[in-house]
Amino acid sequence: MDKKELLKHIQSLASQQAITKDEVNSAFDAGIHHGDVAEEASHQAGISHILYYIGGAVVFLGISVLIWQHWKALSGATKVLSTLGSGIAAYVAAVFLSREERFEVASRAFYFISALVMPLGLHVTFYVSGLETGSPGVQSIVSGILLATFLLSYFVNRKTVFALFNIIFGTWLFFSFTSFLISGRPGFGWEFSAYRVLCTGLAFALLGYYFTKTPHRALTGALYGFGVFCFLGAALALGDWKPHQNWFWELIFPGLIFGVMFLSVYLKSKAFLTFGSLYLIAYIFKITGEYFAESLGWPLVLVLTGLGLIAIGYLHFNLKRKYLS
Repeated sequence: MDKKELLKHIQSLASQQAITKDEVNSAFDAGIHHGDVAEEASHQAGISHILYYIGGAVVFLGISVLIWQHWKALSGATKVLSTLGSGIAAYVAAVFLSREERFEVASRAFYFISALVMPLGLHVTFYVSGLETGSPGVQSIVSGILLATFLLSYFVNRKTVFALFNIIFGTWLFFSFTSFLISGRPGFGWEFSAYRVLCTGLAFALLGYYFTKTPHRALTGALYGFGVFCFLGAALALGDWKPHQNWFWELIFPGLIFGVMFLSVYLKSKAFLTFGSLYLIAYIFKITGEYFAESLGWPLVLVLTGLGLIAIGYLHFNLKRKYLS
């Protein structure tokens, strides 16, 4: 029932003397009071969630500082027990807490602690074992173990916190394993890293769109933001600079930008619109400095660039007001 139908229904009840003005006013006041209470409860819950995660980060920091301060005094077993053991203990505690609905939010904090401490614990474990923890091979093993652990946890209990850390550990595994595959091989320069960032950004954006139809839609905004930032940043870098410019990427980059800005309307994403506008500004500065600074003169180039920025600002403002407000 929409507002007009509701008002007509109230009028009909009033004409039949089935409802009084005082009753309508009382219901109206009660609705306002209920809304205020719900808003206050939501605000308090948001603060408590933030404090849980801040507390988890502080616990991780405390363990890290403890190990750093007493590194030489601790034995290998103690180092592993205080790091990897703490991460496993936090995970087990989170499992038990999640069984009670009233401790659900607290369990997320302990999952958060375990996801922060377990990577540190695995690195300490491999270091104590005599392996080079900074090598791509060890990094692949660590990220693979973490991804397998949290992926299995996600299949058992589809929590958003598991989805988040699966994305983080999956990205880590992608970069470390591809680095392991090309380790020592010639012909893989910075462009290879740029293409990896490009693929990562595209994957983030696609995941963000997929999550809009799932209970994990809270991750969509961050995935859109990081995705479009990485994708356009890598595409801009692949264009390179004169005289080593890549004509393919320099020519298609404007199309990518306007495609992103068009998608911002379809997806109702401010991140797409904002980063599309910022990268369009960066592209204008790059092209004018690369090709027109010497032929037209730097003052004229600055004037043309300023006019372009005004046009971008106008486009950004109107798109945001018309489609995203």
